[in-house]
Amino acid sequence: MADSAPRTPSALDALADAYVDDVARLDPFAATSLGISGYDAQVTDYSPAANAERTQLARTLLARIAEVPDADATDATTRAALRERLGLEIELAERRLDASAVNNLASTLQLRDVFDQMPTETAEDWEIISERLAGVPRSLASWAESLREAAAHGVIAARRQLVLGAEQARGYAADGGFFDTFAAGAVGTEAQRGRASEAADAAARGYREIAEVLETLVPQAPEADAVGRDAYALQSRVFLGTEIDLEETYAWGIEELTRLVAEQEQVAARINDRAGNGAGTSVAAAREALNQDPSRTLHGTQALREWMQELSDTALAELAGTHFDIPEPLRRLECMIATTGSGGIYYTGPSEDLSRPGRMWWDVPAGTTEFRTWAETTTVYHEGVPGHHLQVGTQVMQAATLNRWRGLLCWVSGHGEGWALYAERLMEQLGYLDDDGDRMGMLEAQRMRAGRVVLDIGLHLGLPMPTGLAAADGSAWTYESAWDFMSAHWGIDEAQQRFELHRYLGWPGQAPSYKVGQREWETLRADLVGDGDPRAFHRRALELGSLPLSVLRSALTPDSL
Repeated sequence: MADSAPRTPSALDALADAYVDDVARLDPFAATSLGISGYDAQVTDYSPAANAERTQLARTLLARIAEVPDADATDATTRAALRERLGLEIELAERRLDASAVNNLASTLQLRDVFDQMPTETAEDWEIISERLAGVPRSLASWAESLREAAAHGVIAARRQLVLGAEQARGYAADGGFFDTFAAGAVGTEAQRGRASEAADAAARGYREIAEVLETLVPQAPEADAVGRDAYALQSRVFLGTEIDLEETYAWGIEELTRLVAEQEQVAARINDRAGNGAGTSVAAAREALNQDPSRTLHGTQALREWMQELSDTALAELAGTHFDIPEPLRRLECMIATTGSGGIYYTGPSEDLSRPGRMWWDVPAGTTEFRTWAETTTVYHEGVPGHHLQVGTQVMQAATLNRWRGLLCWVSGHGEGWALYAERLMEQLGYLDDDGDRMGMLEAQRMRAGRVVLDIGLHLGLPMPTGLAAADGSAWTYESAWDFMSAHWGIDEAQQRFELHRYLGWPGQAPSYKVGQREWETLRADLVGDGDPRAFHRRALELGSLPLSVLRSALTPDSL
């Protein structure tokens, strides 16, 4: 990415920069995730009082930015994004929807994720880790206060999410679970390793205690998984940064899913023909043929990590200077194996000073020893380059040109996940998915994301199931019918599918943000570039950083390309 022209920081930038410092001070876990030093030994307070302090911080910033004028177009974009993002943050807090959230992927329950981003090479590193581990029970106990306070006001997660959350917490705390495994890697003197072990035991105890808290809330919790139209519309705005017509988007999701099924069947016909299995357009048969191909199978997590690293390194080297301007600091991407066993694949961004590189994580479920490259090539492009690594890394590098809030703290799922899904299709257009197996994997991912639009909106809003795409045509969405719908359209194993379904139920509005965001990126490119070379479009778009979709279009104008 070419360096942006120097820009004199404005009064608005100063306010935004100071806000990042305040957020880091009040949320040490966020500071570590952002790569802001000085807070790694501390834990975040999630009590009602601490939540109120963070909410007041957002209100104060909104009041202060109203007192300063825009110095330039960058300020205008920053102001629009701050108003939209902080306004939604305040609305969620006032309705206690932030404090009460419990799900299997992105709630306070998963605060243990912060340890993945902490350095572990030296004894000094482990002294800091031990101090933070010892504080985990305090942090979880403060969250318990907020869970109880929200429940007293009738705001509580669905029963299923509480039960699943308790199970996940006990899994972290179990013998041989995350904390045991993590502390076993401690380095230093015997005394230092002993402190790490004791601190890990304390953290595990904190998770067992929060499991009990979640279970005590179950009798008060709603049995229904669906959150309803009002809560869903709010959550959709949070993840997209814009308001959408939910019925129109549901109908579009059905059309997109139907189109992708047909496209996938065309590829399946070629795979089946080469396999000689006589299966015609059967996608299931094509999957099986690919799974039986030894050249597409990896054995063991070390082989998986090495394959990920080689593929991502190749993409970085070949795309830099041809289709993208990729600066030297972003030409380092580390591929990692995570240890919780949840099955997720995710990206963590570089630190503010770029000393910690961007990392692609594969959280391998216990007992999984074989991996299929045909299904995951597109995932490496999604999480790496030109997906999240290029996008997030570029955003971090813009902190000095924009401001630190724009560079480090502003994140909109529809923008970010939409870009990563757009990047998968882009790699097909650039010739990186010409192999029918790899293309089948990309279409599997696209089909799943289109299906998410249908399932997520349909189930939470209580819309009729689509006809022609599910066994229960036109009937009501239920847990069971959603499972059957996924079985028909998601090409994943049962454990992963169960995790995914529980994710959609507990994190409403997030899953559709991928495909809806991709739709917006493709529309913007068509409107602003047409059939021309999109390189300047990509450069300018990424230099803007993550923005609400309602702000992105106004910020990305033909004059800026």
